[in-house]
Amino acid sequence: MRLFNKKTNHYKQIMYRLLLLSILTLLVQGCGTNPQSASSDATLTALSQAIAGTATAEKANSSNAGELATAQAEATRQGEEISATQTAQLANRDGSKLATATIAAPIIAELPSYGLNASSGKVGWIHNPVTLEAVGEQQFAYGNDYMNITARNFVLAADITWNTKYGEAGCGFMFRSDGDQQKPNQYMVIATRFANGRVIFTALADGELANIHDFYPKYEDRSFQAQNDTTNRIALVARDNLIEIYTNYVKIGEVDTTQPPQPMTMPATPVPPIDTSNTAAQSFYEEQKAVYKQISEQAQQNFQIAKSNYMKSNPVFTDGFLSMLALTQGGQTVCKFDNAWLWLLEP
Repeated sequence: MRLFNKKTNHYKQIMYRLLLLSILTLLVQGCGTNPQSASSDATLTALSQAIAGTATAEKANSSNAGELATAQAEATRQGEEISATQTAQLANRDGSKLATATIAAPIIAELPSYGLNASSGKVGWIHNPVTLEAVGEQQFAYGNDYMNITARNFVLAADITWNTKYGEAGCGFMFRSDGDQQKPNQYMVIATRFANGRVIFTALADGELANIHDFYPKYEDRSFQAQNDTTNRIALVARDNLIEIYTNYVKIGEVDTTQPPQPMTMPATPVPPIDTSNTAAQSFYEEQKAVYKQISEQAQQNFQIAKSNYMKSNPVFTDGFLSMLALTQGGQTVCKFDNAWLWLLEP
């Protein structure tokens, strides 16, 4: 009979420790960002009290008064430890929440510009200023300190200051990329200085142009600046197959990634100077006309390439890596990104 009691007590001790472990696990989980944290806190407090009562009651069934006193002391100690741990973790959680809320405040204030609010998701990352430089023919430069974070649905925004040499060079974002450095599958949105501002959405399938849509911000956003060393805020809102494009908080267009390339729209040709004797004005006009012709021809070629590749590859990408980028058509392109952040939208 004595042997049976020892085994029973040993079994109770094991169950008691398992119960304590379970409660501590719940305690750690309850200190996260769960919206029911207030209820969880109350539950944890009740459980920490209950564990002391359970341990005391189990030992009270023993006829040994010394064991009872030991049980009471042990239960008290366990309860105090749980209470202290809970208090510390709650304090850390509240401090973390406050810090996160402070950092996220500018993002949350900007979200309504894109038809969203704080309940739509959470911060993915907030990026330090970064400058990207691309040099040479058809060169890209990428930058992101948080390449481990991928996204499907999101808002990505930055103040972009540019200095480019040619009309098709520009600055923007890469997203939903598979990360292949040789033959990537990815989307890009690139703002260029051509025609007082042109924003191009493109898709690459196995490294080949497979979709293209273009927009001219000035039609919607009168504040857009196309001169070198000027700054525009550019943002993307990606929700499944729909990509919305904003410049300076104004929506300039959207792309349905399931739709094929659209014929390129070109702005009006440059207007010749009224005073033909003004050699400087005439020279500038001739230069602009040549650039217009070159880019117009290139745009039509790109459309035909994208149309052909779209039919073969059907480039619809649902998730992947994101990055800021700079593109050059020749010479040098410098893109500076400030106040950049990623907001992850809830599924």
